[in-house]
Order: sequence, then C-alpha cells, then structure tokens
Amino acid sequence: MTQNGRPLVVSVVVADGLVGSFGLGVCAEVFGYDRRDMGLPRFDFALVGEAPGVLRTDTGIPITVEHGLERLACSDIVSITAWELFDRVPSPALLDAFRVAHARGAIIVSHCTGAFVLAAAGLLDGKRVTTHWKWAGELAARFPAVQVDPSVLYVDNGQVITGAGTAAGVDTLLHLVRREWGAAAANALAREMVVPPHRDGGQAQFIDAPVAACEDDRLGVVLDWAGAHLAEDLSVDVLARRALMSPRSFARRFKATTGTTPHAWLLGQRLAAAEALLEGSDAPVEEIARLVGFGTPAGLREQFARRRGVSPRAYRQTFRAGSTASSAAGTAPVQLDRHRPGARGMGSDQTVVEAELGQPA
Repeated sequence: MTQNGRPLVVSVVVADGLVGSFGLGVCAEVFGYDRRDMGLPRFDFALVGEAPGVLRTDTGIPITVEHGLERLACSDIVSITAWELFDRVPSPALLDAFRVAHARGAIIVSHCTGAFVLAAAGLLDGKRVTTHWKWAGELAARFPAVQVDPSVLYVDNGQVITGAGTAAGVDTLLHLVRREWGAAAANALAREMVVPPHRDGGQAQFIDAPVAACEDDRLGVVLDWAGAHLAEDLSVDVLARRALMSPRSFARRFKATTGTTPHAWLLGQRLAAAEALLEGSDAPVEEIARLVGFGTPAGLREQFARRRGVSPRAYRQTFRAGSTASSAAGTAPVQLDRHRPGARGMGSDQTVVEAELGQPA
C-alpha cells in the first residue's frame, strides 16, 4: 500500500450502541499512534458514523464521532467492529458507503459480527470468510452466497479481510500490518502490544481453553532449543527424545499445551525465520532455505507461496526496508551461526514433510 507522501486514511465505522468496545480499542492501538519508528506509515485515524456526535459503545461508554460517512470516500482502510444487535438492519446509506469504498480500492476489515454488515453490502458474496464461532451459523443462514469458516482467526481475501471474535481482532490487524509493511513492523508492534506476533491454529482451540503460548516448562525448553536449531532434523521423534517422552505422548501434550501440532508450529517458526533473514540479511534464497530448515530453495518457495502468497524474492523486494525499522525498534537480528550447516531440512513435497514429522498439517 503506497502513500505518495500523505498519511493513510483509516476510518472505523461505528453506530450508536453497536460499536464493539474491544474491537474499537484494537483499531485505535494499531492505527491511532505514531509508530513510524516501527516501520509503519503515518495514519490519519478517525471514527465515522451516520450521525456524528456523542455515541455509546456496546458497553455504554460514550465516544465522540466527528466524521460522517463521506469520509469513507477518501479512506484507504475501512474497519467495522462488532455489530452487536442483529435486529438493527444496516441502513442503505451505510451499505452504499461500504460499496463505494470497496469500489475505490479501499481495504475493508471486519471484526467479529461486523461481517454481517459486509455481507449485507454484498461484499462477501462467493468469498470464504469468518466471524465469531458463536454466530457463524447465523451468518451462513442469512447469506447463503457467503462461505463461512468458523474455525479460523481471520480470512484474507486481499481487499476484504474478516476476523473472528474478540482477541482475533488483534491477530487480524497484525496480519494486515505484516502483509502490507512486513514482518519486522508486525513483530515490533506485537512486542509493543505485549501479544504474540502470530498465533498458529484456528479459533476453535480458543473456545474452551485459551492458550496464548507454551506454558509447559519442559516443552518450553524443547521449543526454545528447536527455535535455535531450525536447520536440523526436527521430527517429532527428535523433539520427543529431548522432552524425555514417547512420540505419541509428546504430540498429545504439544497439542494440548499449544493448541497446534508440532508440524504447524515448526513450519511457522521456519517461515518467520525466513522472513527475518529476507528482510535483514543479504543471504541468497538458497542459503536461507538451508539455514531455516527447508533444505532446498524449491521447498522454501513452495511453502512461502502457499502460506504468504508471494515468492521469497518478491517478499524481500517489498519489505527489505523494514529491516531498518526492526533495528530501530530493538528487534534482535537473526544469528546465522545458530543454525548448523548441512543438516537435513524439510522436503518440498507437503506429504513428505508431514510423513517426516509424523504429524498432519
């Protein structure tokens, strides 16, 4: 997303008694501060409503809205938080404003049940989307043309991003930051917000037993070791031996503790390490593939394209400037000598990878 020297205009659409307090707070945290030292651009952040003035959130907190819907006509990013009362039908003026913003090319982001408004505007037809798991069935029933996936934290359709409930708003906006301004900026922002820069898995794992990170001391030591030896053979058998557990017990305990599989966690770690190296080093793609454990450039390219939507080379060209922001924000540089050369890494074929780790994707 380019600026042409001007701040990016970010608008959060609110309605009296409907705006989700948590979602509004997340938007303000990400876009309401000057975070250029982290590699983010300047933002012109404001609230937008059909009737500007003093409105109330879903919890009754009064907020002042200074802008009307006309601001959406010049907004680069438009967000809508939870639409708490389903008997309140979005007005034709509000739906038209979203359609116009979308037609102009603005990025549209919904949080939680805000997806109902985007669906009513027709912006989700034929798309895979998400919302809070509790209301996913309702969204699917009301809008049959929408493909609702209640198992994920967010769905990125390019111009339209839908996020699940409550804390998934953090994941959604960190993903947007990572996509538009690079991993270094997203990691620095996550550190500032004291949250994980990326949560593996889907929202189903957070319904009954939220898990923010590995809180098991024994597993924590093993995962710290694995993160420092990504180029090595990190099969479940290897990790289980270091944890002094059987592979079956290790896999079961890993999933119960972290909410994801060893394979998914390891893939995320390797991709994150690759991103850091692409942004902050001059190492060729071939060397990075070896250092982070993908083994071959083809393996890195395949996983990068599948999980990030771009090639490693394109990612580097886009976000290389982010490494400067990373240093300014205090991000520790990747230590190349932490990874043993010549170790066996992931193969390029996904089925081979899964068999090698003994875990499903």
